[in-house]
Amino acid sequence: MSAPPDNTDKRFVRILHLEDSRVDHALVKFALQRSQLASEVTLVDTLDDLRRELETAHYDIVLADYHLPGFTGMDAWDMVREMPMEIPFVILSGAIGETAAVDAMHRGVSDYLLKDSMHRLSHVIERAIEISETRRAKAAADAELAESRRRLAELAEHLQISIEQERADIAREIHDDIGGALAAVKLDLAWVGRHAQQDDIQRHLGSAMEMLQHALGASQRIMMNLRPPILDQGLVAAVLWLAASFERRTGLRVVVRRSSEQLDVPREIQLVAYRTAQEALTNVSKHANASAVDIDLSDREGVLTLEVSDNGQGLDAQALRKAKSFGLLGLRERAAKVGGWLDVSSSPRGTSVILSVPLTSSSNPDNAAHADEEPHDQGDFV
Repeated sequence: MSAPPDNTDKRFVRILHLEDSRVDHALVKFALQRSQLASEVTLVDTLDDLRRELETAHYDIVLADYHLPGFTGMDAWDMVREMPMEIPFVILSGAIGETAAVDAMHRGVSDYLLKDSMHRLSHVIERAIEISETRRAKAAADAELAESRRRLAELAEHLQISIEQERADIAREIHDDIGGALAAVKLDLAWVGRHAQQDDIQRHLGSAMEMLQHALGASQRIMMNLRPPILDQGLVAAVLWLAASFERRTGLRVVVRRSSEQLDVPREIQLVAYRTAQEALTNVSKHANASAVDIDLSDREGVLTLEVSDNGQGLDAQALRKAKSFGLLGLRERAAKVGGWLDVSSSPRGTSVILSVPLTSSSNPDNAAHADEEPHDQGDFV
């Protein structure tokens, strides 16, 4: 006598059967026994009983007849779909037209099976459960990915705020400590110059004053890069200053076009635009091998648009996607924080970096609080 088949590796399936015919219910149980599907089948024949069972007990799948007294299987599906759960739902009918079957599938039913194909019932059940589990796993993975992206965005925002604060602190220390010390040295050297008569001392004093003036200029330039007080004069003035500094430093021609001399832009968006222009010009000097740069600044149609384009050799797609492009990643995060976006396009004729920020709804109250900070005085130290 042969041993009974081992079903220990098969899952146990709890089935809720919506059916008004006890004969058809018995046929379902018989078909499942023949297929050796380990299962438990509970019978209900009204919508109220269906809801009660789903709310009070756990089931893996619902089998529903299509034609029932006073309602249809699709009415049952509409009710189940509104419940806070996801459960496979299979229509099991003796007669369902092709149009009704297609409509049922379009409305989200897992599958349908004719009662004269009962030998396929276990296969349909197992497939419906597998698809449902796959969907749930995907939904959970999507939710986890969305949460991860949200946390990364929060981390990027925190890092940007920390960086700007650190830049402001360093600029303040340069102004207060180094700047004060250099200013004091300048005064002392000037006093020595007025009282020393020897020619060799005067020559050394002149050289020292030149080096001191260079140190003062370098300190001011470093402070301007760390925290641009020029933004207090508006975004147009800041971009013009940045372009002029870049032109003097690199010798490249820079043309700035703007829609007006003054743009009404919130402080936090001004800083994003300024940092975008700064990073784009840095990339031009490092990688572009260009001879000219164009900067377009506009606030037409309620959107701030900043475009920095060069006539250099361009970047290939792999360079734009490389994992360590933190400059571009940071700019994209900055743009997203104020409701904008960043586009980078490149060809053998050059590269364009375009920042777009709607001006109507992009202001952030948290960022706006920083707009009232007292600006740094970064004029002459003395």
